[in-house]
Amino acid sequence: MFRKSSYSTQQGNCVEVAHTADGGRVVRDSKTPNGGLLFCQRGAWANFLEAVIADELPASGTR
Repeated sequence: MFRKSSYSTQQGNCVEVAHTADGGRVVRDSKTPNGGLLFCQRGAWANFLEAVIADELPASGTR
């Protein structure tokens, strides 16, 4: 089951996340739920969350 963040905006600028059987995650764009999916293994998802929490990701539109 996909879940949308409680921080999502009403303009639809958000993603939805679902658990996988092996502990990973699947991510999709909430505006196009039948579009592509991004599969993340458990370790990759954990690393991503750590980077978000530590504010280590570049701002949108920058590299």
